[in-house]
Amino acid sequence: MKFITTPVKGMNDFLPADMRLREHVLGLIKETYATYGFDHIETPAMEHIENLTGKQGGENEKLIFKVLKRGRELEKGLERGELADSGLRYDLTVPLARYYSNNRNELPTPLKALQIGNVWRADKPQKGRFRQFTQCDIDIIGDPSIMAEIELIAATSKMLTRIFSEVGIREFTVHINDRRILKAMAAYAGFTPEQYDDVFIILDKMDKIGLEGVKESLLKKEYPAEAVEKYIALFGQIKPELVCSEFCNATCGEYLDQKVPDNMDTIISSVSCMINEGVHLMFDPTLVRGMSYYTGTIFEISIDGYNFSIAGGGRYDEMIGRFSNQPAPACGFSIGFERIVTILKDLDWKEENGGKERTAFLVDEKASPAKLLEVFKKATKVREEGAIVTVQPLKKNAKFQIETLEKNGYTSIKKIYDDTEL
Repeated sequence: MKFITTPVKGMNDFLPADMRLREHVLGLIKETYATYGFDHIETPAMEHIENLTGKQGGENEKLIFKVLKRGRELEKGLERGELADSGLRYDLTVPLARYYSNNRNELPTPLKALQIGNVWRADKPQKGRFRQFTQCDIDIIGDPSIMAEIELIAATSKMLTRIFSEVGIREFTVHINDRRILKAMAAYAGFTPEQYDDVFIILDKMDKIGLEGVKESLLKKEYPAEAVEKYIALFGQIKPELVCSEFCNATCGEYLDQKVPDNMDTIISSVSCMINEGVHLMFDPTLVRGMSYYTGTIFEISIDGYNFSIAGGGRYDEMIGRFSNQPAPACGFSIGFERIVTILKDLDWKEENGGKERTAFLVDEKASPAKLLEVFKKATKVREEGAIVTVQPLKKNAKFQIETLEKNGYTSIKKIYDDTEL
């Protein structure tokens, strides 16, 4: 049997330089979110198949890596046509809902949780999209007020500002909408509640097919032309710095609780006081977010020049209750960790300002035991001063050895012979 050296398609090996970048980004994420009171938690990589296929994850449920039953249970499963009893998690939200339901009595209210871990999706790999990737989520469970949305958006904006400023990116846009506004707009146009999800799926493609493409797709579905025309006309009223309450009052307000647009305006004005000038907050009536579990506010972050979002989330007040029959309001933000790393690499991120000094001692193979002992004592002293130190045998091709060390960030490299002063 021939062994294969490349990773499974859609999964990656990470070289030391890659890991330094990833660890640096993770450090900034943890450090920033900790200042907003988020506590780090962890859930298992595998979940019960019933949880993963419970219609909580929308299209992601089609991408589950299922895990077969074992032994006698598999034999029984073959008889019943039920082969899997668990699966690799496709996101961190469903595991969080189970986690909260299982540990509710031991957790604070509200719970402000930070999760970082690998997730798996049987997706078609492409740039910025993998089958195994690291996801980072923050969630607030137990807070029904808009303070949850304000904290989530402000914290994530601050975190991204810190990260992207290292490569000269100082501007990005936070798009904000509400599923209830989407429904009110559809009702105003004349669509029925049974048609909403299909209409929203088509609207979600606007960035790819444009407004005319949305119109053509709706007409192909044989929706009433009058409803389609009225719906498309709504999006013609979108302009820069659109005020949510003004837009809703002029269009779909009669189908909507006035608190919804008022809250949207409050979220935007409150967050604006807490973030850098380069962060643009925008009420965006075209924002859909594909997950079926969102019940209220939704948000997404984009950067000019990239055709993917770098973070997204929203309020999902009904999910926890499905696990425990004890409802709990919940709101969360998922950060596209791999996409952030991709952007930093594209812009040639360099480890500076805070990267530890790296020292290498390359010891001649003929060095005496006394000199070797002296080297290790020196290495210990330098490490205690805060530097990273490696001790290696000096190779015959010293030039290549030194070049490799320099590529890995070593700035002080010293060849050691018996007569070398340390």
